[in-house]
Amino acid sequence: MGKKIAYNDMRIFLLRLADTIIQQKDYLNELDAACGDGDLGVGMYIGFRNVRKTVEQEEKDEEDIGALLKATGRSILSSVGGASGALFGTLFMEAGKVTSGKSQIDLKDISIMFWASSERIFQRTGSKLGDKTLIDALEPAARSLREAAQQDLELTQALKMAADAARRGAESTKFLIAKQGKARYLGEQTLGHVDPGAEVTRLIFETLLATCQVTNSRENSQTE
Repeated sequence: MGKKIAYNDMRIFLLRLADTIIQQKDYLNELDAACGDGDLGVGMYIGFRNVRKTVEQEEKDEEDIGALLKATGRSILSSVGGASGALFGTLFMEAGKVTSGKSQIDLKDISIMFWASSERIFQRTGSKLGDKTLIDALEPAARSLREAAQQDLELTQALKMAADAARRGAESTKFLIAKQGKARYLGEQTLGHVDPGAEVTRLIFETLLATCQVTNSRENSQTE
C-alpha cells in the first residue's frame, strides 16, 4: 500500500470491515442494550451484509474510490433504520464525495475524508465531544489524521495514531452520560458502558490500519 491506498486496497478494507461488523453483532447489541434499544448490532449486521454484497458487485474496471465509498454509504442508508443508519451512511457518503474520481488516495486525502465526515455528522446531529456518541471516537481520529498529514508522516504510522485515538475515544465513553438520541433518557444508567456507535467507529479505523499493515507486509516480502 506504501504511501497511497489504491482502489483494490479500499475494496479489501470494506470487505474486511463488513466481516468484522457482522461478527460483532451480538456484542454491539449488548452495548446498545445499555445505551439504547439493544438492536444496533442487528442493524449493523444487516447493513454491512448489504455493504459486502455491494462491494463484491461494484464495477472494478472504473476504480473510483469515491464511487465505492458512496455506494457503501447508500447500502447502509437503504438497509439500516434509525439514527445509526443515517450516521454511518453519512460517514461513508461524505468520504466518497471527497475522493470522487480517484483511483488512489494518500494521507492528505484520507485526513480530509474523515474530517469531512466528522463535520457533516456534527452538522446533522449537533453532537460534540463528551456527548457519548460516535463523535467521541471519530473526531479525535480525524484530528489525528489531520495533524499527521500536516507533519507529512508515513501512512501506516498516521493510521496507527488515528486508530489509537479512536480506541481511546471509544473507551472514554464508558465514563460519560449520554446526551444525544434515545440514550439520553437513560441518564446515569449509561455510565460504565461503551457507546456502540463509538465502538463501530473504532472498528473502522482499526480495520483500515490492519488492511494497510497486511498490504505493506505483502509488498515488502515481494521486494525481498
